[in-house]
Amino acid sequence: MTDSSSASPLIIGGAASSPRAPLPTLPPLALYIHIPWCVRKCPYCDFNSHTASPVLPEQEYVDALLADLDQDLHAVYGRELSSIFFGGGTPSLFSAEALGRLLEGVKQRIPFADDIEITLEANPGTFEQEKFIAYRKLGINRLSIGIQSFQQEKLKALGRIHNGDEAVRAAGMARQAGFDNFNLDLMHGLPDQSLDDALSDLRQAIELKPTHISWYQLTLEPNTVFWNQPPVLPEDDTLWDIQEAGQALLAEHGYAQYEVSAYAQPGRPARHNLNYWSFGDFIGIGAGAHGKLSHPDGRIVRTWKTRLPKDYLNPAKSFQAGEKALTNDEMPFEFLMNALRLTAGVESRLYTERTGLPLESLDEHRREAEQSGLLQVEPSRLAATERGQLFLNDLLQKFLS
Repeated sequence: MTDSSSASPLIIGGAASSPRAPLPTLPPLALYIHIPWCVRKCPYCDFNSHTASPVLPEQEYVDALLADLDQDLHAVYGRELSSIFFGGGTPSLFSAEALGRLLEGVKQRIPFADDIEITLEANPGTFEQEKFIAYRKLGINRLSIGIQSFQQEKLKALGRIHNGDEAVRAAGMARQAGFDNFNLDLMHGLPDQSLDDALSDLRQAIELKPTHISWYQLTLEPNTVFWNQPPVLPEDDTLWDIQEAGQALLAEHGYAQYEVSAYAQPGRPARHNLNYWSFGDFIGIGAGAHGKLSHPDGRIVRTWKTRLPKDYLNPAKSFQAGEKALTNDEMPFEFLMNALRLTAGVESRLYTERTGLPLESLDEHRREAEQSGLLQVEPSRLAATERGQLFLNDLLQKFLS
C-alpha cells in the first residue's frame, strides 16, 4: 500500500463529468493488521518498521488493535472477512497467545468466511517449531517467509539476521507445523549479484516446494540507508538477463506469474493480495496501516493510521491520522494502478462494479494505450500487453491528462 500523497489532484480524461452510480454490490472485505516491530531494521526497508525492545508491549498493542477495529466497524456492518494478513515489521515476534487473543477479538466483531485465508509474515530468524504449531492451531493457514536470499554474503549486504541454512530449515519447519500453503519472499538485483547467483537462489527456493514465490527486484527507496549509501547493483543488462531467465525457470517448475512479482502453483495465488489488486475493500489496523472501504452510495474512502507505535499506543491520540474520499477524477487511476499489475488483468465490467463509473469514461485514453501497444485490444478485459507489463508506469500515464 502506498503512502498518501499531498500532490495536486490527478485529472483523468473523461472521468470528471461521468456520474458515479451507487454500487450494486460491495467487493470482498479483507483485514490488514500491522505489527511494526523487527529484530533489526534492514537498510533497504521503507516500511513502517521499528527495532524491537527486549520486551514487546503485546497486551497493550492487542488492546489498541481491537479498539482501532471498533472505530471502523460502523463502515462494514453486515459484511464478512474473506482474508486476514498480519504484516510488518515481523509479526512472528508476537506470541501465539497474543495473536490468538487478537483473532478471537476480531471474530467476535466481524464474521469470518468459511474458507478465510489468514496469512502471517515471518522471518527465518524468528522460527520456533512449537510457536508455529501453535499459530497453525489458531487458524492461521498461510505463511509468508522473508528469505530474500540463501547466500550468506548477500544476506549480510541486506542486513538480514538469518543465514541460508536457517532459511532452508524455516521452510521445512513451516511444513512440519502443518502449513501446506506458504510463500517464500525472494529478491533479485542484489549488490554484486550475477545471473548465476540469482538463479541459484531461485533453484533453492523451488526445491523447498512452496506454493507461492514472491520474486522482485531490489529497489532503492527514499528514507532508507541504501538510499543515502547506495550499494553497487548489477548493470541493466544483467538485471534483464536475470528477469528473463528467472521467469523461465519458475514457469518450468509450474509457478505461473499472475502479478508483476507474484508466482503461484495452480490454485494458490494469494487471495488477500488479489483482493488489493482487484480494487477490493480492506480495513487497516495497527501503526501506519492503510485501509480502503466502499459504501453502498458509491463513496470510496481511503484511511491511514498514525505511524509511530508510541503515538498509536497513546490513549490521548487518535488511531486514525487521516482519510480521503476518492473523487471521480482519481478513480480510474486508482483502479488501474492495481488491476493492471495482474498479468491477466481484470474483466472490464469490474471497473464499473468497483468504481460506480461507466466504462465509457476510459474510452479515449484506452484507445491511445491500445494503439501504443501497451494495453490489450480486448473489449471484455482491461489487461496490459507483455510490453505494457514491462513499462507499466508508461501505460498508467496514458490515463492521466
